[in-house]
Amino acid sequence: MRSLSQIYSDYFSSTAVFSYRQDERIFRTRFMRAWFTIFLILVAIIFTGSLFGIGANEYHYFIGNLILINLIAAIGLQLLVGFTGLLSLGHAAFLGVGAYTSALLITNFGCPFVLSILIAGLVASLLGLIVGIPSLRIKGFYLMVATLAFQFVIDYTIIHWESVTRGIRGIELPTPGLVGISLETNKAYFLFLFVLAVFLMWGAKNITRSKIGRALIAIRDNDVSAEIIGISIFRYKLLSFSISAFYGGAAGALFAGLLRTAIPQDYTFLHSILFLAMVLVGGMGRMVGTVFGVIFITLVPVLLDLLVSFIANVYDPNFTVYLGPMKELVFGALIILFIILEPEGLVGIWIRIRDYFRIWPLPYISE
Repeated sequence: MRSLSQIYSDYFSSTAVFSYRQDERIFRTRFMRAWFTIFLILVAIIFTGSLFGIGANEYHYFIGNLILINLIAAIGLQLLVGFTGLLSLGHAAFLGVGAYTSALLITNFGCPFVLSILIAGLVASLLGLIVGIPSLRIKGFYLMVATLAFQFVIDYTIIHWESVTRGIRGIELPTPGLVGISLETNKAYFLFLFVLAVFLMWGAKNITRSKIGRALIAIRDNDVSAEIIGISIFRYKLLSFSISAFYGGAAGALFAGLLRTAIPQDYTFLHSILFLAMVLVGGMGRMVGTVFGVIFITLVPVLLDLLVSFIANVYDPNFTVYLGPMKELVFGALIILFIILEPEGLVGIWIRIRDYFRIWPLPYISE
């Protein structure tokens, strides 16, 4: 008769696979599938509880919406930076292109919100092809400078092409809707974003598991060797830029729909830095790391605001004046510390915790 430890090892902690199909699954082990199921149950409990006035409120859903939109944008950047090895400092520009494309389609042509998201992604994807052209000749720091130049060009265009973009005033948008259903509340928008984010992350994960993903990883590891074995370097680099820009454009349209406006201040160089930080802090080359990085970068400023407000209310309101500028210093220091002390990012911490609990409290049985 088999022991409890052996049963636990085989059905929960085991990482063994017995076919190529099993090895290529998104959730390869029962341990991963169990955690994903728990996550979905928790989301359902939080969402259902809020229907009865328990748990999350509109502000919490707004923060959740920010996380999901940032996640969609960061997934695209992860494909470009983490899987292809192409550094970019212009990702926020693609969000700006998507936001203004969606805004113009909705306000000038009465385009449905969902269709405007798709078109915004496609327009940004087309620009991604153009921006990716220099990647054939340059890479590393010089490619990063080229994408930075694109960021400044888009910033200048949005602000000064007032006849189309209305300059710094921006474009106001009506309440978004989905097949006749209003997405006016943050709760409704969260449900829409959650389904869309899961779908887009599933698509990105499938790309990384396909021939395209393997080619991107080969280019990242050694582009000369990849070209020798027959991989079209230029085509796959352009494809990576295009897919990354599509995710950015879609995220920009979603962000404009959330705020009901498209303004240039939301798509600046600083935002490109933040998206890159999400990828670096989370862990490059891992989709789950993108999730961790997005949550960290999005929530830390919110938590710092709450901390400063609490100290000001308890001790002295004037503390806000002194501690306010310190938030950015602490935020930047946390990012630097993670990069120095944890080069693998938050995903490295998660892997160590996951491996510990995979075998806890029973010993690992190897047969």
